[in-house]
Amino acid sequence: MSDIENDANRILLLRTELREHNHRYYVLDEPSVPDAEYDRLFRELKALEAKHPRLVTSDSPTQRIGSEVLSTFLQVKHQVPMLSLGNAFDESSMLEFDRRVRGGLDLDNDLFIENIEYSCEPKLDGLAVSLLYREGILVQGATRGDGATGEDITVNVRTVRSIPLKLQGSGWPSVLEVRGEVFMSKAGFERLNASQLEIGGKPFANPRNAAAGSLRQLDSRITASRPLEFCCYGIGQVQGQLPDTHIAILEKLQMWGLPISHELKRANGIEECLEYYQDIGARRNSLPYEIDGVVFKVNSLAYQRELGFRAREPRWAIAHKFPALEELTELLDVEFQVGRTGAVTPVARLMPVKVAGVTVANATLHNMDEVARLGLMIGDTVIIRRAGDVIPQIMQVVLERRPDNARPVHIPEQCPVCGSQVERTQLVKRSKGRETVSEGAVYRCVGRLACGAQLKQAIIHFVSRRAMDIEGLGDKSVEQLVDEGLVSSPADLYALKFDDIVDLEGFAEVSSNKLLSAIEDSKKPSLARFIYALGIPDVGEETAKVLARSLGSLERVQQALPHVLTYLPDVGLEVAHEIHSFFEDAHNQQVIKELLKHGLQIQDQGELGAEFAASTTLGGFLDKLHIPSVGPGGAQKLADRFGSLEGVFGADWLDLRQTLPEKQANSVREFFALEDNRLIAEAAEKQLRDFGMHWLSEKKVVEGLPLAGQTWVLTGSLELMSRDVAKEKLESLGAKVAGSVSAKTHCVVAGPGAGSKLAKANELGLKVLDEEAFVEFLKHHGIAVES
Repeated sequence: MSDIENDANRILLLRTELREHNHRYYVLDEPSVPDAEYDRLFRELKALEAKHPRLVTSDSPTQRIGSEVLSTFLQVKHQVPMLSLGNAFDESSMLEFDRRVRGGLDLDNDLFIENIEYSCEPKLDGLAVSLLYREGILVQGATRGDGATGEDITVNVRTVRSIPLKLQGSGWPSVLEVRGEVFMSKAGFERLNASQLEIGGKPFANPRNAAAGSLRQLDSRITASRPLEFCCYGIGQVQGQLPDTHIAILEKLQMWGLPISHELKRANGIEECLEYYQDIGARRNSLPYEIDGVVFKVNSLAYQRELGFRAREPRWAIAHKFPALEELTELLDVEFQVGRTGAVTPVARLMPVKVAGVTVANATLHNMDEVARLGLMIGDTVIIRRAGDVIPQIMQVVLERRPDNARPVHIPEQCPVCGSQVERTQLVKRSKGRETVSEGAVYRCVGRLACGAQLKQAIIHFVSRRAMDIEGLGDKSVEQLVDEGLVSSPADLYALKFDDIVDLEGFAEVSSNKLLSAIEDSKKPSLARFIYALGIPDVGEETAKVLARSLGSLERVQQALPHVLTYLPDVGLEVAHEIHSFFEDAHNQQVIKELLKHGLQIQDQGELGAEFAASTTLGGFLDKLHIPSVGPGGAQKLADRFGSLEGVFGADWLDLRQTLPEKQANSVREFFALEDNRLIAEAAEKQLRDFGMHWLSEKKVVEGLPLAGQTWVLTGSLELMSRDVAKEKLESLGAKVAGSVSAKTHCVVAGPGAGSKLAKANELGLKVLDEEAFVEFLKHHGIAVES
């Protein structure tokens, strides 16, 4: 056999294998190979087709993306109209639908038929499309349009990976029109909006708009970059034989490689339809995609033909809609709230309106950048969205309804709670670890703990379960202590006496003693808990743990300069400045001093973390100074050429020009010509020496971090310890505990009930421990586990 024949056979084999992998991934939801293996096969096929262009066919998995940008979409006439569905909004409407169906089939007097059989499936919130297959090959994709005529979007539907370019198996009709919904999952929508914001683009309002906008791109390469999915729900024109029920047809389509809903079910009678609606409604928020109702269809095709159609909708199907997630209302005013870090946040006051069954009168606006993005003015008509139990959000302004007397939204100059000045702090957008352009700002009240709102929120945070864990101090108790003047800082909690609180509302003798005992018990927090309890802006639990684990002592955390802090995992310059500024503040220093004076004994203090201590190089240090135009490669060239910070300072123009391109060399010279930049660099280098982590320091391996650099994942329910305890034990050994499984995961601990994370771990061939093996692993590393 010749080389060409061998390559041709290999091409056919690869296409078949890739189609099968696509079928298992998108249709059966049972991926059989890791993504890396799929990509390897795809690259091999692409290389072989490039070698033999004559062997390329339109149904090859490599031919999904077109190369030309369209000027417009052509019109497509639907041979079988794509009609809309009638809607039901309550149970009585559904019962009436069933009555009409039975009446239309003249079954009310038929004693042998008790119930109509219906198909049930979620109504996906996407864009309806038609796919035309001839001899099993996809030849056309079209939008629904007005039902009679749509747009030809063939080049774009070909890019949707869950739509097969060629049908699987055999036995399909010579002409088969499949109808379904192109949609975007919730996770895909979040990823898309994150990437839009990263490039300075405008985020999409909701997954439906994102899917529709993506599918109507004139450049199919843009469509291909969007996380679109497809689910079929019916058929149009057909030349050939198909089963005689709707569900059997969908199951046949699934056999041919087309995805159908995993929630598809058969209901015997209208009561089972109503039960299905309630079940899906209860699970709606946990589904991976947005739905706006449930579609019910008479399952028998013979019955469907007998019932026929009204002018614009079939008599044999109905959409039972959920209460609306979006509504129109008027923005009455914007008020401002003050949080524990002093952040002044705008809150929309709305004309009350029911959204998804709940009356909404307020909505968060996050920050003034969101107000600017929306172009919001007081008096505007706005679209409100509420998904599940999340806080209602303003999605869009209806500009055509803006009144003449609409007023702009202004941030107050004085704090609405204490009257202190409100200051603007510029946020910094970071791209690939480097400082690039300014983006947004946060407004803060400078009153700190003199501001009642900040004080109360700061104390509530300080005593919370994951912070100092002082039981018996709820929100109302804290507010009472502050209002009575008994507490004006976290340190005052440790000065409380029995006589101070016993007469307060809700504080009887027993509860007062319990509270004082709980306060006493909180005096030995871990370093991580203490850092978190302080309420440093942008420092959550994970960052607090990183600070404690890496720096090892409160003293070092207090002293650490921003450019040193950026060596910590996931700490950027913006957060580093927040941490440094917090500990530089005289008032915060006094609070910490008072806390320690009251007998707080912070545990788990020791040496620098081993990984952190060994993380510095001269090249990395120069890179972290963020010299304009000089990236990691240029910084390393400077380090290799000059060998020290002093050498870079003293470099003449000729030396710099021989090391870097002219623009970068000039940037280095201008950067260090500024005294402030030299002083910052010198101070940071001195601290690296003091901490023992300078690139010329003797590296000392600190014992006790055998899992440093490893990522672990916990899944399922653990019986011998809680997930939080297991996480703490892993982190004490230096591991990072993540919430999702990837190829970078070192090990997965799987308890009873482990699901998709365990499946993915097995698929990737990762190490998996059950709880018994995990406990033995911990004991091996000297970590005790209570039985």
